[in-house]
Amino acid sequence: MSTETRAKTHIDIYDRASREAWAQRFGVTEQRLRKAVSMVGKRITSIAAYLDRPAP
Repeated sequence: MSTETRAKTHIDIYDRASREAWAQRFGVTEQRLRKAVSMVGKRITSIAAYLDRPAP
């Protein structure tokens, strides 16, 4: 999978700007976003389901 394609389906939890943007988009803290990633992985749809938020 190319990096560009992966960026559209996965969160780069190690990139501060990406992490901040996704935390804001889901309406959660960065700490809660990190917890979600550790529980279900980096796929955006999985994280949205875990956080009980609509997937973008």
